[in-house]
Amino acid sequence: MNEPSPCCAPSRPADAPAGGRAPSSDLTRPRSTRGQVRIPAGDFAMGDPFDEGYAADGEVPVHRVRLKSFWMDATAVTNAAFAAFCKATGHVTEAEELGVSAVFHLAFRGERSDVLQEVAEAPWWWAVKGASWRHPGGPGSSIQDRQNHPVVHVTWNDASAYAAWAGKRLPTEAEWEYAARGGQEGARFAWGDQLTPRGRWQCNIWQGDFPRANTEDDGHLATAPVKTYRPNGHGLWQMAGNVWEWCADWFDPGYYAVSPAADPQGPEAGAARVMRGGSYLCHDSYCNRYRVSARSSNTPDSASGNMGFRCANDAD
Repeated sequence: MNEPSPCCAPSRPADAPAGGRAPSSDLTRPRSTRGQVRIPAGDFAMGDPFDEGYAADGEVPVHRVRLKSFWMDATAVTNAAFAAFCKATGHVTEAEELGVSAVFHLAFRGERSDVLQEVAEAPWWWAVKGASWRHPGGPGSSIQDRQNHPVVHVTWNDASAYAAWAGKRLPTEAEWEYAARGGQEGARFAWGDQLTPRGRWQCNIWQGDFPRANTEDDGHLATAPVKTYRPNGHGLWQMAGNVWEWCADWFDPGYYAVSPAADPQGPEAGAARVMRGGSYLCHDSYCNRYRVSARSSNTPDSASGNMGFRCANDAD
């Protein structure tokens, strides 16, 4: 398959101050499974059996993986939940510290002077001064009417800090795919093999002429509330589209060839962390990463208007 444009989620600017903060140990709270669904132990075929992925993403070889039982958040972490975390801890996200984050141009709200630049390789992404989880579309936006939308503009480091505070952790990539499949072995999507069964949209992705015109056939230009559409077979909502979700693993496109068969944890080191699920900007004309086997990655200090997360927990 042709390689995609660098559109999924832009990385932190190369000339920006280095990020990479580790979660503070004093934020860690006792384990909690609040809002989570228990996923049964089992094994599955991990990877792309349809040969529809991008070579650079490393969705092959398809390989059997066994997992112990674990817990997974039923939804992506919402703005309301993240606000409670920030209020309790005083956490300041890396996008807030940097003072700028990436906003999709049609979702921008603010003065034109707030746009510092377009991302060179993906001009539909704008570097916007003042964009953050509190102002997802830029300074002219807020989360007042988006409390049940997924939090965005959070880095892997921010997500890890929240997870520690919530008594949880980020899911491994294998856990994420197993949970997303909802018990459907070898399916293309989290709900089956057809994108729109009976003509109905099952996820929040792009419709129309990317990146100029979104027909919003699924009802959304940007993020949707976390309990939109229907949950999968495990009771998990929106495991495709809406926002990318950070996973615990370092990313390596060759990892599947050497992955252990039981409870893989990903490579020991790397430059980028795994992201899963695709976002409201995915479209089969350039980035069909809303498939359940699809992978992507970004540096752990990167944030944008379509990057969020959900948490997991050990069963014991």
